[in-house]
Amino acid sequence: MPLTPDDRRQLYRFMCLSRAVEDAAWALAGQGRLVGRLYTSHGQEAIPVGAAYALRPDDVIAPMYRDMGMHLVRGVAPVEVFAQYMGKRGSSNAGKDSGLHIGDMARGIVGMISVLPDSLPVAVGVALAFKLRREPRVALTSFGEGAASTGAFHEAVNMAAVMKVPVVLVCENNGWALSTPPEREFATAAIVDRAPAYGIPGVQVDGNDVEAVHAAVAEAAARARAGGGPTLIECLTMRMRGHSIIDPADYVPRAQLDAWAARDPLAGQRERLAAAGLWDDAREAALQAELRAEVDAAVHAAEAMEDPLPGDVHTGVFAA
Repeated sequence: MPLTPDDRRQLYRFMCLSRAVEDAAWALAGQGRLVGRLYTSHGQEAIPVGAAYALRPDDVIAPMYRDMGMHLVRGVAPVEVFAQYMGKRGSSNAGKDSGLHIGDMARGIVGMISVLPDSLPVAVGVALAFKLRREPRVALTSFGEGAASTGAFHEAVNMAAVMKVPVVLVCENNGWALSTPPEREFATAAIVDRAPAYGIPGVQVDGNDVEAVHAAVAEAAARARAGGGPTLIECLTMRMRGHSIIDPADYVPRAQLDAWAARDPLAGQRERLAAAGLWDDAREAALQAELRAEVDAAVHAAEAMEDPLPGDVHTGVFAA
């Protein structure tokens, strides 16, 4: 089903909200008001937003640690994100973990697994369950190009292909596996070149075009739902900040960053909307004011939440 004008505006809003939340988190981390490390999707917001928006509410996602947009599309509120970042007692992990390690199966979100890409075989297992139950549902998982060099990637993709499970595999190729460039990660021209060897469709898209990502995932999900098995989608993008907040990323050439900055996903969608007569300066000003207020309120609400108690260390564990 083609995107409606409202859908196109919603895609833009989710990307703007994702960046607003992460920009606020970046500032808070610099002030020592967060716990743990911070990883952001700055510059690659189109992928998690476009991918999640293409799914049905009863589908399941297994996101990676940069996929703020997936959580927001699935209904995770900014206050929940900040509570998690601040290690609050009422957060998704009750203050025992931080970052986007948010799991909520009621919203179809598999909790993030730190060892990449171990969410991939889990997503394949979820998809296998859908197939065995004959449910018309799809699982989607995301991972970076560096994680595609692990044994878990090959085992999971091969099993998914052989068993034709309804899973969509989204590779967020952001140019750097921490500090390792693609030419030192794999010998093929692209990650998607591996798809024929597994006997599955492979698609490469502009990862900074949210509508292109949405279209690719929607097509892959429809094929999976119809019994066509998995699809490998490689989304080309750029990580515009360091691997985490403690990484200055001085190994990235300035020219590379400048070239990708000119292809910013938010600016691109805003231009598409304006060209279609769906956006103007007044709408932009109103949206940014709305998001600033929403994020500020979320930060204050999260900071007011209760911190974990010493006795909480014995709760939520197998043995104490």
